[in-house]
Amino acid sequence: MQFSVISEQDDDLKNFLSNKIAEFNWRHWEVSERLPLAVKLENEHGDVVAGCYGRTFGNWLMIDTLWVSDDMRGQGIGDKLLNTMEEKARQRGCNRCLLDTLNFQAKPFYESRGYYVEWQQENYPLTGSRYYMTKRLD
Repeated sequence: MQFSVISEQDDDLKNFLSNKIAEFNWRHWEVSERLPLAVKLENEHGDVVAGCYGRTFGNWLMIDTLWVSDDMRGQGIGDKLLNTMEEKARQRGCNRCLLDTLNFQAKPFYESRGYYVEWQQENYPLTGSRYYMTKRLD
């Protein structure tokens, strides 16, 4: 056997390891499915100008990404994306939401919509902060 250190992006290794962890987790996980959930807004040319992506499992909606293009910000689009995700998650039986955001991103946006910081990672990646936020959906 031999250990190897890899300093370049290796998608095959990353996917292999992720799949192995997923196989292990599904054997021990108390829920049997994790369903993707997304909402997008397209302009008249079919270009995505805003969107939100996540997944639901058990009681939880986990939001991975919420993005609104610079020229669309300030028009309530982020709020509509988030509300739609939360409503669809409620329809799937979810009663909680988890997301994370960085200090220069959307913490005030989420706080004004009922999210609160569960945990803050300081000095991330050097001098910033990462906030793990939750909200009850019921």
